[in-house]
Amino acid sequence: MPEALRLDVAEFGAAPAAMPALQVGPTTAADLAGRVVAWQRVHGRHGLPWQGTRDPYRVWLSEVMLQQTQVATVLGYYGRFLQRFPDVQALAAAPLDDVLALWSGLGYYSRARNLHRCAQAVVSQHGGRFPASSQALATLPGIGPSTAAAIAAFCFGERAAILDGNVKRVLTRALGFDGDLAQPAQERRLWEQARALLPAQGVEAYTQGLMDLGSGVCTLRRPACERCPLQDTCVARRQARPQDFPVKTRRLKRGRREQVLLWLCQADRLWLVQRPDTGVWAGLWSLPEWPADEDLQPRVAAWPGQGEVLPAVEHALTHFDWTLRPLRWTWPQDLAVADQQALEAALPPGRWMTPAQALQLGLPAPVRRLFSSA
Repeated sequence: MPEALRLDVAEFGAAPAAMPALQVGPTTAADLAGRVVAWQRVHGRHGLPWQGTRDPYRVWLSEVMLQQTQVATVLGYYGRFLQRFPDVQALAAAPLDDVLALWSGLGYYSRARNLHRCAQAVVSQHGGRFPASSQALATLPGIGPSTAAAIAAFCFGERAAILDGNVKRVLTRALGFDGDLAQPAQERRLWEQARALLPAQGVEAYTQGLMDLGSGVCTLRRPACERCPLQDTCVARRQARPQDFPVKTRRLKRGRREQVLLWLCQADRLWLVQRPDTGVWAGLWSLPEWPADEDLQPRVAAWPGQGEVLPAVEHALTHFDWTLRPLRWTWPQDLAVADQQALEAALPPGRWMTPAQALQLGLPAPVRRLFSSA
């Protein structure tokens, strides 16, 4: 997946007029922050459902959902999630399966598991109230330094720097920061510069402005430099090489995986297994799977009923592309009890459920689409 996108360019509406010409040269911290704040107040986003609140629960939820996910996708999930879990106490008390079910399709499911763990920690360790400092927030499960800073800035007015993927892109381009962010020492250097740029006042507008710039203007592939308040002092623009920032030499090598999904049906029910607590789709309910190079024919040849090979499903994850080949097999409804028990004993541990019951659980997006299209 590419770096996190918080907003689509189109969500900003028509492009505003180009910013007035400014003197070219090194920018001071106050100058940079002032430009970002002024731009955000006019051209930034102000109507998102998690804006205009100092409720750390709502801000935290939005920050977690927006990691690696576009705003347009998050909007529907955010409303449904709040309707089911209106506060941190409700989320902490809910079964994890209920949380994963609502998260189903949003991806990166470790976020949902950490969300649940964090809610429980807030309730059990902090009496249901989020800590008011970024340092304390960062000790909670699943809250990194950038998310902690965003919550602290938006909810408690703390002068805390954020440094998510979008903000890294804006700052490294604006400053011409060419340190290799694959190196922890260079990452720390950038954090230091991000903190040095914090304004004395207006940290909320400044923080939101950096997010909005990275999402809708200083984009990954085609930055709209003519719309940027930093255009005349941006080092990357002046050198005509925005694509060179941020520098990160260690790149994730993508792999490929191919597996068979067994979609086993009998009457109005299907066989589902719960995935392990670690790894891809951890904790979700799914169809049993086998490596594609493992011959399933001897296994299913002796089965009663009939099977059908369905079209392959292509699914892209962060670090590999996945080809899933569904095999739908239907057992007769009138199997003898002994035969039924013997067949079930040879399956991966799981349980029968109706499609309606399955759709109420946390399912991987490709599996949910399979069931919904049946």
